[in-house]
Amino acid sequence: MNGKAKTMLVCGGSVAVGLVSGFFGGGGGMLAVPLLALSGLDQKHAHATALLVILPICIISASIYIAAGFFDGQTVLCACIGVVLGGIVGAALLNKLNPTLIGIIFALMMIGIGIKLVIV
Repeated sequence: MNGKAKTMLVCGGSVAVGLVSGFFGGGGGMLAVPLLALSGLDQKHAHATALLVILPICIISASIYIAAGFFDGQTVLCACIGVVLGGIVGAALLNKLNPTLIGIIFALMMIGIGIKLVIV
């Protein structure tokens, strides 16, 4: 993929990532990973980059939701502890696993979540 096509893909796709994150309160990373992989990043770099890419929209979206009163402090505290612990384990696994296996796990997880959303 040439530089101009890559730039257009990433910039255009980023709008969709932001829209999904803002609308659903998260989930933009699920779009960011395949988008970044299509732009030429390997699986490990795509996953790691997606985490940093969604950080600003997460902060902005959270601020808007908090200002609107959609905030439960106890739930946030419990979730933050789990997310930090899971993030540490996930980042360590990302460094150790084969990129192909990471892609397969990610694809299966997306398919499973999609099926669950359709069924429920």
